[in-house]
Amino acid sequence: MKSLICLSVLALALTGCAGKTAYRDSCASQLNAAWEEQSLAEAEGFAGTVSYSKAMALLTGAKTQQQFEAYRGCVEKAKKARFYLRESRAGR
Repeated sequence: MKSLICLSVLALALTGCAGKTAYRDSCASQLNAAWEEQSLAEAEGFAGTVSYSKAMALLTGAKTQQQFEAYRGCVEKAKKARFYLRESRAGR
């Protein structure tokens, strides 16, 4: 009986850990793409400094969320950062 309870608790704990990885790959790929776009924006020169500043703040937040395994928030912030980087390169 005691081993059944321990096994149940262990299975529940492993299920909880597996649930945290749902957005892990997407977070990493969005961050990589955003950093590449940021490098392009710097290389080409950018006119939209407000958009660029917003993008950098969002990228910092996304990286922080990635470190704390808040992958869904990381993906959302990275996508927004990519949008602002495109706006920056367009001069908006």
